[in-house]
Amino acid sequence: MSDGALFAGPAMRRLRKKEGLTQAAMSARLSISPSYLNLIERNQRPLSARVILQVVNEFDFDPRSLKEDEAIGGVDGLARRFADERFAEFNIDRDEIAEFLASAPQAAAAFARLFDTAGTSVADADDPLIQSRVEIERWRNHFPDLDVMAEELSDELRLSRSDIGVALGERLREKHQLAVRILPREVMPDALRRLDLHARQLQLSEMLSPASRHFQVAMQIAQLERQDEISSIAGGSQFKDEAARRLFERHLVGYFAAALMMPYSRFLRACDATNYDLAVLQRRFGVSYEQLAHRLTTLQRVGQRGLPFFMARLDRAGQFSKRFAGASGTTILESDASCPLWIANKAFERPGELCVQNIVAEGVDSGPPQWFTMARTVEGSGAAGEARFVVVLGLEARLAGDLAQSRGVNLGEAEAQPVGLGCARCHRPACRQRSLPPRGAHLQFDNIVRGVTPFQFGRD
Repeated sequence: MSDGALFAGPAMRRLRKKEGLTQAAMSARLSISPSYLNLIERNQRPLSARVILQVVNEFDFDPRSLKEDEAIGGVDGLARRFADERFAEFNIDRDEIAEFLASAPQAAAAFARLFDTAGTSVADADDPLIQSRVEIERWRNHFPDLDVMAEELSDELRLSRSDIGVALGERLREKHQLAVRILPREVMPDALRRLDLHARQLQLSEMLSPASRHFQVAMQIAQLERQDEISSIAGGSQFKDEAARRLFERHLVGYFAAALMMPYSRFLRACDATNYDLAVLQRRFGVSYEQLAHRLTTLQRVGQRGLPFFMARLDRAGQFSKRFAGASGTTILESDASCPLWIANKAFERPGELCVQNIVAEGVDSGPPQWFTMARTVEGSGAAGEARFVVVLGLEARLAGDLAQSRGVNLGEAEAQPVGLGCARCHRPACRQRSLPPRGAHLQFDNIVRGVTPFQFGRD
């Protein structure tokens, strides 16, 4: 199937039945043959642009509903849900998932909604962080309207031909009568940014790096100029509480800021021209490694797609504080803990250095198994060494051959490091790094032989 092909048989069939038309009657109104309409409804032919225009002209119809699978993340989104350990015994593969989505998209959407709201524990379903993350993944961390608005503002400010900090500061001064002021740490000990409308100042902590200062100014511009659009996107989501909506809005503000600093078309051209050289991209756009990693997960514009990266941020305990699967289809972030054998954890031992690793994700029931991953330590905003995290980027190994960072790395599967979903969800029997037995495993004991790992187990 080509990237632009649109298969929407079930949606067309529902429209026809809603209008009370036979295939012959509907095909006549669309100026196509009944046999062609029959093939479209059976998903054996894609909808052409001409047919889509005819549907829009002939019926009171929103063409966005033809891509209803996008709302649940397509096949990748369903695959992430079916990867839950509760479905492991069914051995559902991607072909079955694709068939389910193509033949019964509304049933698939109903399953996705049920899973998202009730498929986890009650505590998880009520957790505002999880609610916000589920909504971000529903969009696959791509908000095209915000990208367009940010690009337009970037062109207006001529960010490609001027110092970004100066341009952003001038925007605040000229449009909003606000000055940017850098204040000492002792004046702002517990804040990074503060809007003082009485003094007409946007106050920033001196502990912020230049890239972080620019990002904070861009976020303030987003809140001042695009809050209505951001609130509209967040308002269309079905959040259970206000905290989840506010977290989602905060993500959208940051998304706009990143899109302003790295406008979509220019940024994607630079990615292609440099083979996604992270160091070059950081310097060219004046951004931090973490800001760059975020942006790389969002490049999903129709007809202008970037490589499908995932991104996560971990602390020293292996806990995720951020994770965005984007369009990668990965399920290796769907765990409460990360594998200590993954470079994302080992990177703490090599601060400031970009560490790479070719991995095979074990214990994953769907999605590509082999990944090229890159990890580097970062400091918390304004932390000056007080807080340290690792930000990891990942790309399916088969797509990573031309990356600047993969030069000299053997991407063969035989050379890949097996990585699990944390000990409690990993069934590798001989892992010397294991600290817990896998959930659901039948522990075995031998009084004669002591193995090299603390637990021996089998499946019930």
